[in-house]
This record gives sequence, C-alpha cells and structure tokens, in this order.
Amino acid sequence: MSTACGPDAEAVTRGLGFDCHDVSPVVSVRPPWQLGNWTMPLLELLVVGGAVFALVHAVRRARAGDPVNLALWWASLVYLLVTEPPLYFPEWFGLDRRYGFIFAHNRFTVQFMGDRLPLYIVAFYPMFSQLAYELVRSLGIFRRGALRGSVAVAFVCQVFYEVFDQIGPPLKWWAWNPGNRIVDRPALATVPLTSMLLFASVSMAAMTYLVVRLAGHRASVPKVLLAGVLTPFAMVVAGLPASLVQGHTTAQAWILGAELALVWLAGGWVVATHRSPPEEPVPAFARYYPASYLGVLAVIWLGSFPVPPASALYALACFLAAGLVLAALYRARRPAPA
Repeated sequence: MSTACGPDAEAVTRGLGFDCHDVSPVVSVRPPWQLGNWTMPLLELLVVGGAVFALVHAVRRARAGDPVNLALWWASLVYLLVTEPPLYFPEWFGLDRRYGFIFAHNRFTVQFMGDRLPLYIVAFYPMFSQLAYELVRSLGIFRRGALRGSVAVAFVCQVFYEVFDQIGPPLKWWAWNPGNRIVDRPALATVPLTSMLLFASVSMAAMTYLVVRLAGHRASVPKVLLAGVLTPFAMVVAGLPASLVQGHTTAQAWILGAELALVWLAGGWVVATHRSPPEEPVPAFARYYPASYLGVLAVIWLGSFPVPPASALYALACFLAAGLVLAALYRARRPAPA
C-alpha cells in the first residue's frame, strides 16, 4: 500500500465519501451534478470563472504597460506547483516521517494527481492573488511602496480568504487529518492556525512583494519563476516562532494568534489610514469580482448552517472587514468609463 493512501488517508477520504485507492492517477472528470453537495459546482464556477476574468484583466494591464498583474498571475501557478505536491504526497519529498498525512480534497468535477488536486484549486491561486493585489493597487496603496502595499495585501487576503477557508471543512470541500498534531494543530474550529496565517496571508503578501520588486518595470520568465519559488521561504520565516515550541499547542496558539492579530492591525491600519486622490478609474475586475466572490460565499454560508460557532464568528468578522475594504474602494475610485 502506498503511503499516499495509508490508513490516515483512507479514513479522511472515506469521511469525504470516496476511497483514495479508487482514483485516477493523472486526471478524472465527473458531472457537476454528481458532486457531494450543491455548493461544490457553484464554488468551481466562482473560482474558475474568476481566474479567467483575472487573466483577461492581467493581459489588458500588460498591454497598457503594467506587467505586474500578469507576472503575479503566472507566479501564483509556480507557487502552486512548489507547495501543493508536498502537501498531498509528503513521501515523494522525504517529509512523510516528519509531517505524515495532512489533508485531502473532496472529489470535484475535474481532478488531478490521484484525485488530490481539483481544478478549482489550480484556478484559486491566480484568481485570489489577483483579487487581493488589484484591490490594494486600485486603492493606490502601492504608490506608497511595495512593502506597504504587501502589508495591505496580507490583510485583504486574510479577510477574503477566511470566508472561504472556514466553510470548506464543514461542507466537506476538503478535510484535515485529525490525527496530525504537527500541522493541523492548533486550530480555530476546523482550520489550522498555520493555514490561516501562512497560506491565507503570508504567502500571498510575500509573493506580491517579490513580483512587484522583481517584475515591476519589466517582467520575464526567470523573474516570475523566482518569485514563485521564493515565496515558501517567507512562510518558513513566519512559521519559525511557533515551530520553536513544537509540541506545546497552547504556546503555539498564542504565537500564531499574535501573528494573525499583527496582520489585522498592521494591514487594517494601512488600508484604513490611506488617503490618496484617485489616479485612474477602478477596473472592471476590481469593481465586480471581489463583490461577486463575497456575495456567492455569503449565499453558501447562509445555506450551510449549522457550522462551528468559532468559524462562523471569525468568518463574520472577515465578511465585515472585506465589506469595508470594498466600501473604501467604491468611495475612493470613480468607475471606469463604459
């Protein structure tokens, strides 16, 4: 038996409704109406459509002389290829003895890598990096510097990502391995704090900073590759304080919680105190997609109760904060001409 479908993986995937032994090694396709619940095809449409919208927007920006959006779109896929395979198959990289089995995605319409990687997750990376960057850029914060803009991106990523992240496990979009005490603990309800901090904020902020600095004037394939490959190192640095007290869950929770609070305080302060006259109209992607994303996730939340109270409360705080970001955008920017 491959460790890719060992006892822990079997238990987790059976809880999701399928057997990890019965998978296609390369790609599998199934009808959307055969998925586990009504939210899954809706989520796929939202994310894949958003990635396409983001690509169209990035190409338009590149043709207008700004290569950052397009470089960030592609760097997100590089980052995906660097980070996702070790999460699904730690034994391929000699990490299985240290980290063990971490989590599994449910079966969606299109799936890769032994049903471990859904197509919508591939699309999520470029869609989400573009959503956060474009909101912050449209507010004019990056005109004050790449670091300041990236701090704002960390906050925007947190509040927009967690409305998705907190509802995923209750709806069985994916499941964490409850027996994994190294990666999956400590947690807020069903979501590990390391995921909330490192994936939801640190990674996207670091990648955005690297892309803006490396490809801000002239993008190239080596620069895009470098930004995507270097991003995980920022996650290692941000996760180092908690790793120093490995095995002490309460201490780790306090450290990770303090870092999350810093994301909220620093990033929220940058967004809230930014005052700058508009330089250009807000583009269609920033005007429509983030609000659509929040609206669809709100429908999913309202149709999915009951969920863990801690998840619901944190998601509500994120919904409110994300709404305030959008309000700031609409207040500060006039619409683009038709």
